[in-house]
Amino acid sequence: MASHARRTAHAVHLLLAGALLASAVVAAGPGRAHADTAPPPASGATVYQAEDGTLHGVVVATDEPGYQGTGYVEGFDDGADSVTISVPNSPGGLFALSVRYRSPFGEKKASLLVNGSGIGEVDLPGTDSGFADAQAGKVLLTAGANTVTVQSDWGWYGIDSISLAPVPPRAPHAVTGALTDPRATPQARSLMSYLTSQYGRNLLSGQQDSASEQAVEGITGRAPAIEGLDLMDYSPSRVERGTNSQEIENALAWNARGGIVSLVWHWNAPTDLIDQPGKEWWRGFYTDATTFDVAAALADPTSADYQLLLRDIDAIAVQLGRLQDAGVPVLWRPLHEAEGGWFWWGAKGAGPAKALYRLMYDRLTNVHHLHNLIWVWNSVDPAWYPGDDVVDIVSADSYPAAGDHGPVALTYDRLLSLGNDTKPAALAEVGSVPDPELTRAYQADWSYFVTWSGDYVTDGTSNSAGFLRRVYNDDQVITLDELGDFTHDGGCRADFQVLSRWSGNYLAQVTVHNTGSKPIRNWQVGWRLRPGSDVTQSWNASFATTGGSVRATAESWNGTLDPGATAVFGYLGTDPGSGSALPAPSCSAA
Repeated sequence: MASHARRTAHAVHLLLAGALLASAVVAAGPGRAHADTAPPPASGATVYQAEDGTLHGVVVATDEPGYQGTGYVEGFDDGADSVTISVPNSPGGLFALSVRYRSPFGEKKASLLVNGSGIGEVDLPGTDSGFADAQAGKVLLTAGANTVTVQSDWGWYGIDSISLAPVPPRAPHAVTGALTDPRATPQARSLMSYLTSQYGRNLLSGQQDSASEQAVEGITGRAPAIEGLDLMDYSPSRVERGTNSQEIENALAWNARGGIVSLVWHWNAPTDLIDQPGKEWWRGFYTDATTFDVAAALADPTSADYQLLLRDIDAIAVQLGRLQDAGVPVLWRPLHEAEGGWFWWGAKGAGPAKALYRLMYDRLTNVHHLHNLIWVWNSVDPAWYPGDDVVDIVSADSYPAAGDHGPVALTYDRLLSLGNDTKPAALAEVGSVPDPELTRAYQADWSYFVTWSGDYVTDGTSNSAGFLRRVYNDDQVITLDELGDFTHDGGCRADFQVLSRWSGNYLAQVTVHNTGSKPIRNWQVGWRLRPGSDVTQSWNASFATTGGSVRATAESWNGTLDPGATAVFGYLGTDPGSGSALPAPSCSAA
């Protein structure tokens, strides 16, 4: 819908969030690399002085103290001004790039190229004096000689040096698969267990809207694992103007095919639609098409506008309830792209957006008793994050230049930091699909991607037919025919039992069952602890606790279970609360 508007909005989103870092050699594009002031180069980094590079329109200077080597390079005035730094005898592979710079009079930007191919921009925050380091993300170097070019973009600055440090293999993720809702349905728990079992190993394919999904099948001969759908036309302010929707029927049909359902809600503002040319009522999810004030509504629970928020959430609950009644688990992504500000739910800043998200979580979960939802948060800025207790998956949207299939690696790392690497990270919307070869090379272990609809599939530029066929036939990209029955834990189930309690402590036992028809091995169970709780002692499993999430992994002697067999492990824990609600453990196994 409104394709041009979406392209424009997402272009702004990328400028704000710095969401893309493209491949250094294989794929080039004008995405932007987000950079923050950084500590000195990491141990093992090699420093290359800018004054030793090939200068084009710039000069070596020594006026500002604090530079390394024999000087620094300045005079980045014209758009073609640049310094190209040689990196000889590289072993090849993935490296972390840092730029040492000075930037008087505020923040500036520089363009970066590796071996002549653009990899995006790096932000250079202002320096009052001396030099600072900016992280410029990861770059993929070839074996042998390489070049890194810093080119004039915006503002006046000086470049002292660059440093390159080998990126070690990523440590195992701390994702447990535990859902935030302790009463999650078996189907939701099983889907989350499946996503957890694939995370860091395979990439699930996805496509937004049924018509575009059919187009993908026609192009590739294979169907995506995930179909994205939109509850937009169930918004009461649209329904009262005559809209109707078949998206729940589409979701039921996709589930019947064995696919995973993902839902977004372009929530038309509850009231105060401007409804003038260019700001029509059907654009009412955009900030500029409504005067509805979400902050004022949330500030007064007795107000009419607050009651309208509840009315709308209740209307969507009816539709989600139809899916729960049918046993359909949902990747539920409300209030998407909040930090961009172009949707009314993000127009008043982070505080109201987080409060609205938490209100929705509480009302759908505790009032409407909807437990088939896996809650997907869709912003990368920590200031907007609503909290670990209401988020199951962290995600971002990526709309680089058409045909730029970079791995979106910097955004991935930011999401890992956001969720403390305890929650899977996903690309909930993409324009151009990231190249699976690059996501592997950049260690960007995306859980899944969902390509947006319309032109992004059919224009031949955002994703060419040949590229889509290569993606959908990649050995590590999961398509519909490869999903299997993700609603039944893959033969693994974990039952949690509290055996006794005393003075803020408790004794717990977990039984792992092989419910399938084949042996399982290397079982793993995950769950979330109540706030303030901890594990003090454990047995018969290896425990790892990160950010309130627990992961228990089988020992060598009890990790293989024949059909019908069980394994039992236990632990002692502290719990300052009543502990009446038992956790909903996930279980995965090979």
